[in-house]
Amino acid sequence: MDGIAIIKTAREAVEGFLSDREAMKLSDAMMRKYRHMGAEIETLFSDRPIGSITPDEVRAMRKHWKLAAITAQKRMEMLRKFFSFCVDAEWIEKSPAKLVKMPPAKYDPTLPFTDQEMEKILWAADLIREAHPKIPQETPKKLKALILLMRYSGIRISDAVMFRREKLKDNKLFLRQEKTKHPVWVPLPEHVVQAIAARDEGDEYFFYRNVGKPKSAITEWQQRLKLVYTMAGIKDGHSHRLRDTFSVELLQKGVSLETVSMLLGHTSIKTTQKHYAPWVKTRQDAFEAAVKGTWSSS
Repeated sequence: MDGIAIIKTAREAVEGFLSDREAMKLSDAMMRKYRHMGAEIETLFSDRPIGSITPDEVRAMRKHWKLAAITAQKRMEMLRKFFSFCVDAEWIEKSPAKLVKMPPAKYDPTLPFTDQEMEKILWAADLIREAHPKIPQETPKKLKALILLMRYSGIRISDAVMFRREKLKDNKLFLRQEKTKHPVWVPLPEHVVQAIAARDEGDEYFFYRNVGKPKSAITEWQQRLKLVYTMAGIKDGHSHRLRDTFSVELLQKGVSLETVSMLLGHTSIKTTQKHYAPWVKTRQDAFEAAVKGTWSSS
């Protein structure tokens, strides 16, 4: 690059970046994250030239993040995308974030629900109004359907709550994963389809009333699920474990890591490996074969 012909302030660079992200038709959830990052940049650097930001200043940003380790890693990934965008736009010569190391993150092993735990969860969903009588009368059926949908499709709670009626055809769930935009068909067991159909009120969505912001609806269902896990006596229960249960069952039955990665909508198979590699059947079979190979034949 011979030189930077255009001088942009940090504020202007953020506006240009966010405009580009919006043009990419990203999900509302992802745009909220980018806007939050952009607001941080604007607060710190305001009308300073974007090219004046140094790696040390980016490190200072990272140091003051009050985020979980994995969330901090994702924030840094977004920050790198922002500065890479500025490089491509020829607003800066090189990215100050490229020289800043990612925050360390510890990936805890995934913990799927056992069959017994799933029974308790579904039992609690059926009886939730007995413990919480102010909950709407139709909620137990909706909760049970939502739980089964996530358990047997592996979709995130945000995608499940915003699931449209038109996406369920011939006992198959049609997904367009928000992160990858790849279309995926997932067959559902008959009892799951019946549970969803039992709460079909003819609306556009199964679990979203089309009132208020989707984020509020997702939060509401998350809170209800917390009540279910408490009733079921599962201290570490959360919606992502339903996704883990779906994934681990596939891997233990010999489905490839690549296929599971596509079904989950991961943008990289490395993400799938980080969380699910210990559950891959072929890997476990290799371990067992290696150990048995050391046994004496006598």
